[in-house]
Amino acid sequence: MVTAYCTGRSVMTERSGEAQQLERQSHFGAAKEDGRVVLSPFEALFLLETKRIRVLDGRGRVLSHDALKRRLLRAADMPRYAVFADLRRRGYVVKTALKYGADFRVYNRGDNPGKQHARWLLYVAREQGQCDWRTFSAQNRVAHSAKKSMLFAVVDDEDDITYWEARWLRP
Repeated sequence: MVTAYCTGRSVMTERSGEAQQLERQSHFGAAKEDGRVVLSPFEALFLLETKRIRVLDGRGRVLSHDALKRRLLRAADMPRYAVFADLRRRGYVVKTALKYGADFRVYNRGDNPGKQHARWLLYVAREQGQCDWRTFSAQNRVAHSAKKSMLFAVVDDEDDITYWEARWLRP
């Protein structure tokens, strides 16, 4: 099991071959030159939930999943975490997509983010949320110009997720 350290909202692994293997084979985090791996808050929570890492705070105390969740996520992040965890459980590689204005880039199962391109740009929405057509059109244009399909994850009150894919169609 890999040991990671949480400082503020940042989680970084120890220097180990096992930590590097998480990044190389399972595509979690971003490797640093010194052998450590920087994990996103979603990645750290998921890896702790699946018992692949243990997380220590600045004083060396082991953090529970709930304690780490309180440190890393706000209430507004919970639907995004539910989608991230669902897709990772299904075997997809999920990375942030801030430069596209989306929540995540989603890669096909088995794809390597360093070698293949993401298949989808994913936007997470609450079931009660609203999206106007201009926003939808802008998101679809970004996905199309990035040569990706647009995927919506709609999360209901019970955290059940429905996925909707939108693509350009030429009649």
